[in-house]
Formats: sequence, structure tokens, C-alpha cells
Amino acid sequence: MFSKARRSFGISIGILLLGFMAIGIALVYRVMRDAPPPVVAEAVALPAGAEVVSAQLSEGAINVTYVLDGVTTLALFDQTTGEMTRQVVIGD
Repeated sequence: MFSKARRSFGISIGILLLGFMAIGIALVYRVMRDAPPPVVAEAVALPAGAEVVSAQLSEGAINVTYVLDGVTTLALFDQTTGEMTRQVVIGD
């Protein structure tokens, strides 16, 4: 009789835990789905005549590699404002 009661108790606790897990997963999904996308600047300013080689978004910065008069340069821009934060000359 006690073994039957233990088995019944174990099954009901298992179902209860599965229900809590389902609710937790649903809440996390809902929060992640409704999160607004990160703000990204619409435009960045490059020197006139610059030829863009590549551009990518990485860790809160927009990285733009461009060539101007044969000099390759990497420019780092702030993701939200589009202002240049750093400029590194890669090659001549």
C-alpha cells in the first residue's frame, strides 16, 4: 500500500515539475521574442573617394575597412551614434 502511494506521489511530482519547466520555457521564449533589436546607426562618414572593402558589426562597433589613395585603413564607429571612435592604418 505504501509503495503504491509512493509511486503515485512520484508520478504527480514528476508531472508538476514538467509543468513548471514548460511555464519557465514559455516565459523565457516570450521575453526573448519581444526584446527590441539593438540600435544601429543608419550612416557613417568616410573620406571622399574611399572605396569600402568590408563592413561588419561587432561588439557594439561598426568596423569598416576602406582603401583611399592606395592606403588600407580600418575605421571603428560607435554602433548607436555612427561617430568614428578609432582609425587604424593597416597597409600602405
